[in-house]
Amino acid sequence: MKFNNIIMATLTLIFSQLTLAGHHEEQVNPNEVIVKGWLEATVAGKKEHIAYIEKNMADDGLFSGGRYVGFGFNFDPIDTGKMIVSRTIEGSPASKVLKVDDEFIVVNGVEVNKANMGKLSFRGKPGEPVKATIKRAGKMQDIEVSRGIIKNTMTKAVLLADMKAAKADFWTAKIKVNEMISKGNVVYVWTTVNDIDAEVNLPFEMYSITRFEFNKKGLVIASSGLSEDRFSLEQTGFTISR
Repeated sequence: MKFNNIIMATLTLIFSQLTLAGHHEEQVNPNEVIVKGWLEATVAGKKEHIAYIEKNMADDGLFSGGRYVGFGFNFDPIDTGKMIVSRTIEGSPASKVLKVDDEFIVVNGVEVNKANMGKLSFRGKPGEPVKATIKRAGKMQDIEVSRGIIKNTMTKAVLLADMKAAKADFWTAKIKVNEMISKGNVVYVWTTVNDIDAEVNLPFEMYSITRFEFNKKGLVIASSGLSEDRFSLEQTGFTISR
């Protein structure tokens, strides 16, 4: 829903949590070298990360973020207390109601401001309707959106556009590679990620596991993974209830 989540999703997809059995081939798989460089670029900074994806991801490649229950949109900027829609996810509940540049004013009776960003009820039980007031083209408008299960899959073009729109100081993570294993055109990597939540300015740690798939040209055509999203939220004071 916000770009910081996409940065977390990027880290989520690049780092891993499962214990992987097996042994590396005696000769290093060249795809592992690409993954290692991807990891290094991810934490090096905005410019380095974008450049590495542009070079090493296939034009038809897909980046799959973790699934979640919600509306299915990103917003920008994140640190002004405003929530202005920058993109809706195709097929999501938001895509049927919201437009780019819509600004949320009130969500389920809670005013949208910097202090309330963590209190807005976008997440929750699937199918439940959420009432909100938005500003569109200078006019107030009441809307209602029912939460749905969001599969956050992005093309290379969409991923790069979101990254280019983000602030460079979002690249704050530190990463430790615990294990990497590959077979043919597939590479798995398990890492520990340490970062700071941009909303509450608190540190957290999580394990992630990511699967990279390469084409015959040595370019990434798919990236998907699992992470401890709930665990990271609980470390920054958020709770999940129903």
